[in-house]
Amino acid sequence: MWIYKKKLEYPVNIKNKDLRMARYILTQYGGPAGELSAAWQYLNQRYTMPDEKGKALLTDIGTEELAHVEIISTMLYQLMNGATVEELEAAGLGPSYAQFGVDLFPSDSFGNPFTMAYIKTAGDPIANIESDMAAEQRARATYEHLMDMTNDPDILGPLSFLRQREIIHYQRFKELRNYYLEMQTKNS
Repeated sequence: MWIYKKKLEYPVNIKNKDLRMARYILTQYGGPAGELSAAWQYLNQRYTMPDEKGKALLTDIGTEELAHVEIISTMLYQLMNGATVEELEAAGLGPSYAQFGVDLFPSDSFGNPFTMAYIKTAGDPIANIESDMAAEQRARATYEHLMDMTNDPDILGPLSFLRQREIIHYQRFKELRNYYLEMQTKNS
């Protein structure tokens, strides 16, 4: 299966509790453009890629998205560390606390639960890859919005890293799409 190294891709060492940012960052945990959505989408689509090149790329990026879920989870726990019930309520996290305590539950920043309806698949490799490219752009934009909402370098570091990975994933998907379009042209 996989070798699991107990080390984050990017170190997360947030020193200051910030429940407002925790609530916002939740969207990258369980929201429509979040890391969990991307991981499920890519790992699901890999089986219908026409060759090993496509399957390998979707497996690699989908697996990396799971590593990003760990980074986001770590950020959330550190941002909420030591919060009182009153503080959680004041930050709009009371309903989540009432149902799940301090455990994370995949949702967006509005509290809407993660749903598999976020996963896009079309039964066509090129359409799927273009959807993946769009997913990476939405995630990049979300990270940029989150970065606009803080000046804490301990939060900005991991957000910046994750944003950069979205850009790289977009480029890899674009290369794969172009490869398949070229193959399609040669075969017609």
